Amino acid sequence: MPEPSAAGPVELSERVHLLDALRGFALLGVFVSNSLSWFSGRSLLPQEQAQALAAPMLETVVRQLYAFFVDQKFITLFALLFGLGFALQMTRAEGRGTSIVPVYRRRLLVLLGIGLVHMFAIWVGDILSTYALVGFVLLLFRQRSDRTVLTWVAVLFVVLPLTLSIAQRYGPELLHGKEAAEAATKATREEEAAHRTAFFTGLSSESVLTSQKANALYAWQNLPNPGRPIWLSIILGRFLLGLWIGRKKLLEDVERHRKLLVRVMAWGLGVGSAFATLSLVLYLKKQGVPGGPGGQANPPVWMVGMRTLREVGYLFMGCGYAAAFALLFQKERWRKVLGVLTPAGRMALTLYLMQSVISIALYDGWGLGLVGHTPPSRTVLMCLGVFSAQVAFSHWWLTRFRFGPVEWLWRSLTYGRAQPMRLAPAGEARAAH
Repeated sequence: MPEPSAAGPVELSERVHLLDALRGFALLGVFVSNSLSWFSGRSLLPQEQAQALAAPMLETVVRQLYAFFVDQKFITLFALLFGLGFALQMTRAEGRGTSIVPVYRRRLLVLLGIGLVHMFAIWVGDILSTYALVGFVLLLFRQRSDRTVLTWVAVLFVVLPLTLSIAQRYGPELLHGKEAAEAATKATREEEAAHRTAFFTGLSSESVLTSQKANALYAWQNLPNPGRPIWLSIILGRFLLGLWIGRKKLLEDVERHRKLLVRVMAWGLGVGSAFATLSLVLYLKKQGVPGGPGGQANPPVWMVGMRTLREVGYLFMGCGYAAAFALLFQKERWRKVLGVLTPAGRMALTLYLMQSVISIALYDGWGLGLVGHTPPSRTVLMCLGVFSAQVAFSHWWLTRFRFGPVEWLWRSLTYGRAQPMRLAPAGEARAAH
């Protein structure tokens, strides 16, 4: 029996280029989502002011296209890839005759540290710390059967969120009475509005220290968010579905699973589009309902399951995007086009953090001061410009180095030793081979 080999970072020859390109694609969508909702300040503005920015026809079209095709779909795709990556690492660890648990725990601890620094020192909307925490739960499913994994996907996506939504909606009324529950809801919304206003004021400051203190305070205030259990449940569900996809090697051996991927693409995009359409209709209806944006009362019965409905739609659409991307990637012409994103996917962590730094410099008062002033169309154009520059940068960087700078730090801290960073010259690489 061969002895277990030492754990180490994945070599370039072991990488699945489709997954790297797909991760780069997902990163673009995540950047657009973060910019439209948060970096630009739109989610912090009063409803009337936010609607005024999107009032012209062009802006309305851009906003609706974003809601239909982008909002939450790419974040879902990114989480699926996290779970898929876990399955891939687990398979490789088993091939070496080692356990994934010790190394993966260290990976998650380092990622948690990076995420917390990102959240409190740079930008409140960090997802890395959440992924790290949920990743520890993902470890518990490493030896569970496929049936168990898929059962938990259903529970985490439908049963648990719906149960928690009903409990949050009707629990206070049952415990304290309708009037007291509505008064508490009103007070909570007023407090949240005050926090958002203070945060926006801080971001508009010409002092870097003031804006970042406001960011840290807002991050701290939002830690006990009552919606967080539902959010964590949904993220774990996405991870587990990605784990199942990775186990089945659906995106590692596309030709073998072509028929299944065609069905996933058709059902994912079809059902996802239907859910997205229904969600838009319900959202528009919600505008005039007490408990909708700006309302004070608790939402009516028909709105309680909206979040679950939307999340199922996001999941279908995200899976449809992944399947369509994988099928296109098999065609030589499309592989050349989509393959441009591969280096960006290889250093996605670096680019994700870079997007935060660039964005606060663009939007905060100490930078260009665009927060609260850019309509959706201009925000999207800036995203595309920044991301194009990032893709070019990732191509330049990875012709010289093995990892992105933050990926290098992550791996070095995980394995307890500095990883070799520079690529060997072509002549040396051929000699070594």
